[in-house]
Amino acid sequence: MCGIAGLIGFKGDARASVVKMNQRMLHRGPDDGGIFISDDGNVALGHRRLSIVDLSKNGAQPMTSHSGRLVIVYNGEIYNAGEVKKKVTSGGAGAGSKFRGTSDTEVLLEAIERFGVADTLRMCKGMFGFAVYDREAGTVTLARDRVGEKPMYYGTVNGSFAFASDIGCLRVVEGFDNKINTDVLDIYFTEGYIPAPYSIYKDIYKLEAGTFMTVNVKTLETKTETYWSMKEAALRGQQHPFAGSRQEAADELERLLKASIKGQMVADVPVGAFLSAGIDSSTVVSLMQDLAPGKVRTFTIGMEDPKYNEAVFAKEIAQHIGTDHTELYITEKDAKQVIPKLASMFGEPFADSSQIPTYLVSKMTRDHVTVSLSGDGGDELFCGYTSYESISRIWGKMGRIPYWIRKPASSIVLHSPLAKKDIYRIKGTLLGAKGPADIHRMEHETDPITKQIALTRGTLPYKYTELPNDFLKEVNHETMLMDMLVYHPDDILVKVDRTAMAVSLETRVPMLDRDLLEFAWTLPLEYLREGKTGKLVLRDVLYKYVPKSMMERPKKGFSIPIDKWLLEGEVRDWAEALLDKKKIAAQGILDPEVVEKIWTDFTLRGKYRIEIWYILMFQQWYEKEYE
Repeated sequence: MCGIAGLIGFKGDARASVVKMNQRMLHRGPDDGGIFISDDGNVALGHRRLSIVDLSKNGAQPMTSHSGRLVIVYNGEIYNAGEVKKKVTSGGAGAGSKFRGTSDTEVLLEAIERFGVADTLRMCKGMFGFAVYDREAGTVTLARDRVGEKPMYYGTVNGSFAFASDIGCLRVVEGFDNKINTDVLDIYFTEGYIPAPYSIYKDIYKLEAGTFMTVNVKTLETKTETYWSMKEAALRGQQHPFAGSRQEAADELERLLKASIKGQMVADVPVGAFLSAGIDSSTVVSLMQDLAPGKVRTFTIGMEDPKYNEAVFAKEIAQHIGTDHTELYITEKDAKQVIPKLASMFGEPFADSSQIPTYLVSKMTRDHVTVSLSGDGGDELFCGYTSYESISRIWGKMGRIPYWIRKPASSIVLHSPLAKKDIYRIKGTLLGAKGPADIHRMEHETDPITKQIALTRGTLPYKYTELPNDFLKEVNHETMLMDMLVYHPDDILVKVDRTAMAVSLETRVPMLDRDLLEFAWTLPLEYLREGKTGKLVLRDVLYKYVPKSMMERPKKGFSIPIDKWLLEGEVRDWAEALLDKKKIAAQGILDPEVVEKIWTDFTLRGKYRIEIWYILMFQQWYEKEYE
């Protein structure tokens, strides 16, 4: 895990700016760093290294290919590097290639030289964001992994093409004056994050997962291509469903999970895993321990408030599996001390409040290991969220009524006195949904005040609106796909990457393995959900290692009592300073009257809206960057 940065066609001192970019992402790579400047000065690449595989200088970057044609800066891990290396060295132009070291960077670089970027990306399994400069072709190609585990920001800065793993790196480029992209704020205040391809700045974007972009270093013209598509994988899987029994499906899932975990346990540094009391992390840890020659290191944080504490159950699971378990109980003071660090950690507004405990468990884990596996992805791939059942139930009733009847009926309800009551306003809003994916989107838009927070009304489309109705024919799978396209890469994976990298911890997600992903989309609903119980086939795997009775308890989630804290002492003082009406009016971005109403509804009338945290995270980011 590392950090990369670069400039193409920069008119100022490119080296000085790349030095600053490297310094800005020091946390992503504290072990080493390097800079490459092309002979004509037109291409500048920067790299910060967190050494995981091949700790020697043979893995240092920027790295030049054996022929001298290519130069790469790379962030991530290629888990099947051994297989790819065999292809590079077997027959043809690559036969007899002698590798300088054992790093996957060198394997990736030589594979690109022999097979080209597109074919190399299709054969690689891993998480990554990289840039490779081709001296002969006069191009720089940026690429991102299939699901979006590793970040890649790019865009125009001071007339040049700039890119980086950390959006904060772009701000330190000489002459940066990109304005805030106010058009994206409606999406941010609806979701609590900014989905790809957008960012908080104009002319700065996130490279979409599963794509690569080629930049002409002379003209700065770009071309983007897709090498893997989540939508196509889901559609193909549903068109060719798994034909075996549920037990056979569980056996195949276990085989794929073990193969993925085995590959992701490879490192030249200590490896461990996050362990909550949930199905997903317990499954990953169980299989890790089954594969490992010794005790696996596992890590959990506990909360003083029993409503939010799963550490007791996680410890019980760890003892049953037989891991070397470490737990740390955090106080409210510990959690509150993280809040001032969040703006720097994420570089743009991001407001999933579980970012706080995720940072704390990462910090504690980093004291013991350098790599940690997680169970992320289980809910989205195996129908775990209870909202899937709710949407299926709602659409089952509502979808029978033609849209041309529902849409005007929705408008009538929303413009009637009934809309003053939350329950009727919500029902009236959902009545206007075109399909189940639309319900999933509109769940976050039932309160009209959400669209009134920003002074600019946004008109940007995003991926919830891009799929045709009944794309997958089955409601639960349709909703799961929406989450894998937006919520998972742009919230969950961002949260895990930024909080872990803030303490120089590499995180790996076995459930996002390509083969496992493609298999998961073939599973029929009856292997995933029965009533309100989801992840059936994943449970079948887990119950071979952990008793069912040990897992049958309500999931508490990885959350904190943020609404309680905002009414108390220092946190309330912090919030009220950020929400000062005169300050917000002077900034000219948010509506001060709307912000005041949201805050007073909470403090005076006890109505907590999640948008409060969204506003606070925006304001904290704004103050750090502009005041």
